[in-house]
Amino acid sequence: MAGSQSEKLDLFKLHKGEYVKPKKPALIETGPAQYIVVRGTGAPGSEPFTRALEALYPMAYTLKFESKFAGRDYTVGKLEALYGVDGQTLEQLGTLPKDRWNWHMMIRVPDFTTGDDLGAARQKLRDKGKEGDFDAVTLETLDEGRCVQMLHLGPYEDLARSAETMLSFAAESGLAPRSWHHDIYLSDPRRVAPEKLKTIVRLPVR
Repeated sequence: MAGSQSEKLDLFKLHKGEYVKPKKPALIETGPAQYIVVRGTGAPGSEPFTRALEALYPMAYTLKFESKFAGRDYTVGKLEALYGVDGQTLEQLGTLPKDRWNWHMMIRVPDFTTGDDLGAARQKLRDKGKEGDFDAVTLETLDEGRCVQMLHLGPYEDLARSAETMLSFAAESGLAPRSWHHDIYLSDPRRVAPEKLKTIVRLPVR
């Protein structure tokens, strides 16, 4: 039957080669991926950051349930984020105050998701009286290509340690960062102790 549990699309499993979790930096190849995205500036946990998530998650679940109703069910993806400032390196990002960080908060969606679907989800939420800056949620394709990737175990505040390890690996391999720092959050910080948090860290390289 359409939309049955056995037929549910799981993008994380479908593209498992892009979501490997090596304990040491490794090179991977990624293909184009479609996301719903909210762009903003501010420290993680700040008001702009919180507002972004308050718009992103309702849109993600509304898109999923509308798609399920149409016979194409799928699992809502992990929260992912790009951090950086245009024209600045990863090292320079680490020296900036966090309230000046630019970010894209995003959730991967199936390739069959359209702009019309996004518009319908916005209207559905408004019809239900939900509040949020749903117009800020856009549909975008990210094509990172070759990347250095590794699993970070521990608090988010310590992610710079893994980033430095990855930068050293890239340099030793004759590669250089070419895009923003990419985090893929595997744990729910509301339920997992900071020292046990798991995050895939990705760095597109050339």
